[in-house]
Amino acid sequence: MQQNGSSGSNGSDGCSSRERQSLSFSPLPAATRVRRFIQERRTLPLPRVMVVFSAAGDTEKPSDAMSSSDSVEDEFRKPASPSPSLTLSTPLCSSLNTQEQEFPEVISLNVGGTYFTTRLSTLRRYEDTMLAAMFSGRHYIPRDAEGRYFIDRDGAYFGDILNFLREGELPHRDRVRAVYREAQYYAIGPLLDSLEDIQPLTGEKVRQAFLDLLPYYKDNLERIVEIAKLRAMQKKARFAKLKICVYKEEMPITPYERPLFNSLRFERSDSEAKLFEHHCEVDVSFGPWEAVADVYDLLHCIVSDLAERGITAEQQCIGVCDKHLINHYYCKRPIYEFKITWW
Repeated sequence: MQQNGSSGSNGSDGCSSRERQSLSFSPLPAATRVRRFIQERRTLPLPRVMVVFSAAGDTEKPSDAMSSSDSVEDEFRKPASPSPSLTLSTPLCSSLNTQEQEFPEVISLNVGGTYFTTRLSTLRRYEDTMLAAMFSGRHYIPRDAEGRYFIDRDGAYFGDILNFLREGELPHRDRVRAVYREAQYYAIGPLLDSLEDIQPLTGEKVRQAFLDLLPYYKDNLERIVEIAKLRAMQKKARFAKLKICVYKEEMPITPYERPLFNSLRFERSDSEAKLFEHHCEVDVSFGPWEAVADVYDLLHCIVSDLAERGITAEQQCIGVCDKHLINHYYCKRPIYEFKITWW
């Protein structure tokens, strides 16, 4: 009997084992597997629990008898917290994206279709320049079909830029103005300072100091161009003539009055000043100013600035303003005729 009992016990254990195996691996409906798991969840080992819920694609709904086990089931359906490896992946990607670009020691450049070859250290000679920033590795630089780094700029004067970066060589005088503009674009401060100390930029600084005394100078220059263009178009002529008054004194005076004053400025009462106020019958008027530079210096500036714009101008004095002011006082401001030739 004991043997039968033991065999019966072994049989029951075998049955229980078969039932657990069928619970884990048999293709039973989802509701039956869940119900059986709830009934035997105290005896089943923990690894078996995960096997029960491995069939996540079943669409069959559990019966109402499972309502009491919803909280237990929800605990297993909660999404897992992200692993530390996933958490660290985003900063890792960002660090890879912000990694500085590496350049070869010898750089091939394509500047507006002109090719140059130089060392990387030459382009990085001065830190606070555009070239040093471009080739610092922090910015993207496009390449042409041959793999040269491309800079969308006229390359006619880029060789002068490289010569200065290599050994401090300055351009020839007739290239100074153009190289100065390129140095401004590339923000090369040492080159700008060096160019400003040589001709013609030194003379330009002195000339500009004089023109700053005439804040209306640029506006008057534009008026000369517009009036001359309009008159030439109206007359269908290749040139146009204008009358321009250029005077240095603050107020008009006669030759007889001049010796009475030892300076360019002199005082008059308000009532007297109004008697001398008038506008000469000319197209454009320059003056007055207080400086050593005289009328002929200003005339030279006007002709030179028009020539910079490709406009040929000739001037000659044709007399003075004979405007009668009061008593024996006349204007006597010099008037010049400008001839603007368009072609």
